Amino acid sequence: MTRPPHTAAAPPAFRPWTTRRRELGEGLRHTGDRLVTVDILDGTLTALDPAEPGDGEALLRLDIPLGAVAPLAGHPGHWLAAAGTGAAVLAPDGSRTWLARPGAAAPARSRVNDGCCDPSGRFWFGTMPYGGERGLGRLHRVDHDGSVTTVVDGLTIPNGPAFTADGTVMYLADSGEGRIDRFRVRPEDGRLLDRDTHVVFAPGNGGPDGMVVDDGGCLWVAVWGGGVVHRYAPDGTLVAVLRLPAVQPTSPVLVAGTLFVATATIGLVPPPAGSPGSGSRHDGRVLAAVVGVSAPAAHPAVLCPGTPGVPSDAIAARPSAGVISTEVL
Repeated sequence: MTRPPHTAAAPPAFRPWTTRRRELGEGLRHTGDRLVTVDILDGTLTALDPAEPGDGEALLRLDIPLGAVAPLAGHPGHWLAAAGTGAAVLAPDGSRTWLARPGAAAPARSRVNDGCCDPSGRFWFGTMPYGGERGLGRLHRVDHDGSVTTVVDGLTIPNGPAFTADGTVMYLADSGEGRIDRFRVRPEDGRLLDRDTHVVFAPGNGGPDGMVVDDGGCLWVAVWGGGVVHRYAPDGTLVAVLRLPAVQPTSPVLVAGTLFVATATIGLVPPPAGSPGSGSRHDGRVLAAVVGVSAPAAHPAVLCPGTPGVPSDAIAARPSAGVISTEVL
């Protein structure tokens, strides 16, 4: 549903949390005692301290796009990642074990985009064409046995998704179409049901990008090209608009009452002026503001022992991993 614009009664003051500008900063997540974020096109994974500003520690650098990661439950230093054209398990040294690469079969040259885990530890990620061709984006799900299922097609630029705390509702943004859809999720197997249009953006007002659901069930959405973060009530009512000193926010996260937002410089002309840390615009940096609202930490990925790339002393019987099945909505 389309909503009229709102303005926060007391807008929070955003400040740069990092000095480095990322071309396509994305995938900001709160995991353990740190934040992690990626630069998609640069293939880098960086850890940040949510208690102290700084550029953090580079954990991995891949030679392929890196859309988002989730820590692998029970295996510190290992990640389940949306990378290249599919999903892979990343070891601490950066080596990768592929589960499947569904984007490789797309009719146009494609890459991964955003992704996250639901509360059960299933990993959901999008693939999209580099050229933004309409209808060629898809959402995929990695199940506990390592199998990869294409669950939604006909998208343009899939972003998110984001889940409610009980895992029964999933929000999925299509940045290219200016729309957020709401799905009912069957927690026992991850099947998507009852797709509804939740929010529609008016043309020229930017597009929904990364999202997070707060402790009260409200949806926070980074608005690419709009320089704002929206907060929506569970019924889709727009309850707050928070303006940022950056045009292209990509990914919000809420930690102990602070909102952190990743941003990007890609496509901006002219490029941001000034030396690192100076100027009124902070495109490409992670920004932070106190908002008094929090959200659950990101969920880790849960994969069965014996899944390719998962360290294990015993190989458990399981269905074959890496097979792409479909249940397209």
